[in-house]
Amino acid sequence: MGATLASNRKVRHEYAILDKFEAGIVLTGTEVKSCRARNIAFGDGYARVRNNELWLIGVHIAEYNQGNRANHNPTRDRKLLLHRREIMRLRQAVDAKGLTLVPLRFYLSPRNLVKVELGLCRGKNIRDKRQSLRKKTHDREAARAIAARKT
Repeated sequence: MGATLASNRKVRHEYAILDKFEAGIVLTGTEVKSCRARNIAFGDGYARVRNNELWLIGVHIAEYNQGNRANHNPTRDRKLLLHRREIMRLRQAVDAKGLTLVPLRFYLSPRNLVKVELGLCRGKNIRDKRQSLRKKTHDREAARAIAARKT
């Protein structure tokens, strides 16, 4: 995987990630330049299957500073590129099991193309979130104790 342009850290707290997918994304020229400048905000972004195509909704890619009057709309829906059978499999999972497709990160591929990593996620309830926080603080304290012993 290439250089990460933006990462959606909120997702790991709100959702349990069951599976990950790599998808291409259809962008205009100013959107690509803005992505490379790391001007991406995930907000409440998600992906949805519409007319047998996968669309990224609610992700904000800021307007490019040096763009002219043909600059892009920051919150427009963007088409994601996956094989048809992958899209159908995702549609079945979302419809049958009540899962959500959430963008995890934007990154550059080895060929310098902007890609999106999608996660097939299930929402956590409050109890699960508390357990995740407890585990995270416990792991952090254990790492500090190990580091303190080494010095």
